[in-house]
Amino acid sequence: MALIIDIETIGADFDSLDEVTRHNLTRWINRQAGDDKEKFNVLLKDLKEGFGFSPLTGEIAAIGVFDTEKNKGVVYFQALDIEISEYNEASFCFKPKTEKEMLKAFWQGVLKYKTFVTFNGRSFDIPFLLIRGAVHKIKPTLNLMSNRYLRSQYGTVRHIDLLDQFSFYGAVRRRGNLHLYCNAFGIRSPKAEGITGDDVSRLFKEKKYKEIAEYNSWDLIATWELYQVWKKYINI
Repeated sequence: MALIIDIETIGADFDSLDEVTRHNLTRWINRQAGDDKEKFNVLLKDLKEGFGFSPLTGEIAAIGVFDTEKNKGVVYFQALDIEISEYNEASFCFKPKTEKEMLKAFWQGVLKYKTFVTFNGRSFDIPFLLIRGAVHKIKPTLNLMSNRYLRSQYGTVRHIDLLDQFSFYGAVRRRGNLHLYCNAFGIRSPKAEGITGDDVSRLFKEKKYKEIAEYNSWDLIATWELYQVWKKYINI
């Protein structure tokens, strides 16, 4: 039995940041752009769009988990200023919560499991969960960042990062992303519906919270199917 984990994140509003933070984030842009206003605006746009990739300039919009034995999942998601009731669709239960509530529910839920599966979770999802948890004074219940190499994980909590496994811990020159691996193995990519992780911040601003939650569930299913490929054809 394993638990698949995936999160969706959003960036902070640039204008809401304090002056010192804005200066620290943009000083390299000023050096690179010089007096070129058009170049400055392009670089600033790229910077703002990347805020959701750091827990220091972003937050969690959705946390999804999928139980591979029960074939059921839960997606917790933020829904600001809109009344959305908990609902079920396909194999998932969708539950609106604040970021703090999501993190509390996540760390309580993982206690039932010993094996966890992510795609790039060691570099992104789990560190993001840990830092945002610390922001809300929430302590993790399990160490999902220890023992990166599977051979050293026996007898402990196992965290299988599929990007580690498919790239053989970075030995492969081009590691690829979830979409490329899905295409290679004939798995329906979560990007097939026309949404990518880059769209999440925009969807959040448009208050399309359910679309974000459902996109997260597609990521979970794709990761689960990739996990089955890895277990059957690559893991020894």
